[in-house]
Amino acid sequence: MRNIVVVGSQWGDEGKGKIVDWLSEQADIVIRFQGGHNAGHTLVIDGITYKLRLLPSGIVRDNKISIIGNGVVVDPWALLEEIKEIKDKGVDVNSKNFMISESANLILPFHREMDEIREDAAGKSKIGTTRRGIGPAYEDKVGRRSIRVMDLRSEKNLDQRLETVLQHHNAIRKGLGKTIFEKEQLKSDLLKIAPEILKFSEPVWLKIDQFKKQKKKILFEGAQGVLLDVDHGTYPFVTSSNTVASSAATGTGCGPNSINYVLGITKAYTTRVGEGPFPTELTDNIGELLGTRGKEFGTVTSRKRRCGWFDGVLVRQTIKVSGIDGIALTKLDVLDELDEIKICVEYDLNGKKIDYLPASVEDQLKIKPVYNTFNGWKSSTKGIKNINDLPENAKKYIFAIEDYVGAKISSISTSPERDDTILIENPFEI
Repeated sequence: MRNIVVVGSQWGDEGKGKIVDWLSEQADIVIRFQGGHNAGHTLVIDGITYKLRLLPSGIVRDNKISIIGNGVVVDPWALLEEIKEIKDKGVDVNSKNFMISESANLILPFHREMDEIREDAAGKSKIGTTRRGIGPAYEDKVGRRSIRVMDLRSEKNLDQRLETVLQHHNAIRKGLGKTIFEKEQLKSDLLKIAPEILKFSEPVWLKIDQFKKQKKKILFEGAQGVLLDVDHGTYPFVTSSNTVASSAATGTGCGPNSINYVLGITKAYTTRVGEGPFPTELTDNIGELLGTRGKEFGTVTSRKRRCGWFDGVLVRQTIKVSGIDGIALTKLDVLDELDEIKICVEYDLNGKKIDYLPASVEDQLKIKPVYNTFNGWKSSTKGIKNINDLPENAKKYIFAIEDYVGAKISSISTSPERDDTILIENPFEI
């Protein structure tokens, strides 16, 4: 038995969908442990494209159990809509192959509205959220006023919980000149969908313990990337949860000794969506080329991603803070046409060389990347499945990344197609 955690080692959008799909075929259980429906995985299986937002990637495969852990915030209406979408594509979703932690917190309509109100009011200081209510829902969780899945079981309890949370939100809404939320209408709307949500509700921590005793292979699936972690990312331009691998234990209810291997999905260049520092960002023709060849648009929001050179300093840092054992290098083929390719190996901060990302946003915006430059390979790597068949300059680039970041490259993706992967080691078989 081996249990694997998959995290993004950059700002998200590293191509986790393809890698997670491949791993989920080998796993028995696939669990989402943080985030909400603000992050998407695109899977292509037998010519059918699935765009998943909340549902774990295992849901599209037979004989797998997919779980939403307690660390995820769940928009119940968005979840039911996603279940309907995937059922319309022939995928069965039932209480035997899918479960939600009874302790998962719900995203409600006033969370979405608060997200929009804040972003619109922030002007140049906006974070760049997806406006889906993720942050405000996590705030209510920490403030101990949230509605959880289990609260849908009792109308009396739901009424009391709504009283508490609306007392807080309506006070803010009044101050902002917004219409207050009516408790009775919201309660009625929740009770209407409660049976559809509750049929999937389980004590997930207990289920995981049973799966471990049965020697099941568990894949813990993260959303976003380590650089968006609320503690370890480019704060405040981060998401509202902990995206590091250790959150897999907290966000599902199992101990850290349940984790045997951490796989960091790593793009062969760097992208980020939304606002915030980006030391290696390219605003020139090369940045445009990377975005065009890499089809750099968000799965959920369709927002254009900012593109730049590979930042070895950042990836080496995320490997350390997330305990990454190996990396899956993605989108190598996007670099095929370039004459030269660069890796950031340190920063210049006011004339001083540093080898880590400073915590201060002010410093993060000041740092200038210092690069090592490599000759491009100017030939196609698309579809190559053996590392020995790669161009020599591509191999030099790959080995330079591996050497600098201090983690083994376990696989290399050479196209969006599932089979176009160079497998060096299988995390489930180590």
